[in-house]
Amino acid sequence: MLAIPLWIAVLLGQVSLKLTISPVLWHAHEMLFGFTVAVIAGFLLTAGKAWTGLDTPRGAVLAALAGLWLAARLAAVFAPYGVYAVLDLLLLPLVAAILISVLLRAGSRRNVPLGVILLLLALANAAFHGAVSGLIDIEPVRALHAGLALIVMIECVIAGRVIPAFTQSALPGVRLKVPPMLEQATLGTTAIALAVWVLGPAHVFSAAVLGAAALLHVLRLLRWKPMRTRSRPILWVLHLAYAWLPIGLALLALAQLGVLGVSSGIHALAVGATGGLIIGMITRTARGHTGRPLKASRLETAAYALVACAAVLRVLLPLLAPQHLVIWLVAAAAAWGIAFALYLYVYSPWLVSTRLDGKDG
Repeated sequence: MLAIPLWIAVLLGQVSLKLTISPVLWHAHEMLFGFTVAVIAGFLLTAGKAWTGLDTPRGAVLAALAGLWLAARLAAVFAPYGVYAVLDLLLLPLVAAILISVLLRAGSRRNVPLGVILLLLALANAAFHGAVSGLIDIEPVRALHAGLALIVMIECVIAGRVIPAFTQSALPGVRLKVPPMLEQATLGTTAIALAVWVLGPAHVFSAAVLGAAALLHVLRLLRWKPMRTRSRPILWVLHLAYAWLPIGLALLALAQLGVLGVSSGIHALAVGATGGLIIGMITRTARGHTGRPLKASRLETAAYALVACAAVLRVLLPLLAPQHLVIWLVAAAAAWGIAFALYLYVYSPWLVSTRLDGKDG
């Protein structure tokens, strides 16, 4: 709600922050390893309990993890760089260790790769801080691209489980079946495409693999019958967000060919796919875990639409009318900020109260 409008104000010279890294790197890092990682950690720790039946952190331990996360966000602006880096590097390994321990104790080996991806995210974060401080001879932005790629892979895996399951449970009579070969090809090709994009130079081969991954995601989405969800906002928000994955991959493919800059593809994946999936999942899961019906209100639907508009304003309109870039950036930041303000307004009272049905949250 605050970080994106603040970033645009900094970018346009309206606000000055005493940052120890460049504002662009601060913005990109905090949205990936601050905002998105917090949501992923919360989701996986919550899901880990559902998958295994074993307790995950709550009470004082969970508060300590949240406090560590908040301390790193504040240190980015108010503390020396070394303090910021140390605090920022602690959270992901802790969450990964907790999740992997719970999964192994329960024998839930199917989900262990998600814990491994968290460790890889921690490694990408370490590479970022190492690059910024001169300890590693790579561009910091390459580590950020690796972080985005790993986040996209988490989204591909989780979306493949929850979107069809949620769709079937909400629409009686709808049966969704994606061929296992298509699932494997989609995930495998996406992993290869993102790895080539992160690790290699721009090349026609990487463009081809990214394009192939985009096509496979389109085929996967069509199998989920997205048009059947038009009357259910709590469903269509997830389908619409997922549609930004092939768009983002296709835009990255074009960037590999030099047709356009890499920013469009990155923001399609970050704003459209990641932002859309987050607003859809944090509303649905919060409703479920507070004992409320899984039906979005008008304010929540407005939040969904605003995040979708933010993606269009940040990704597509700058391609069509680059001369109005500042207008699009300000409008996108406003739409994003209002969307998450609506979430805060609706959900804050629910999240600080006991469940309506009296069960454990």
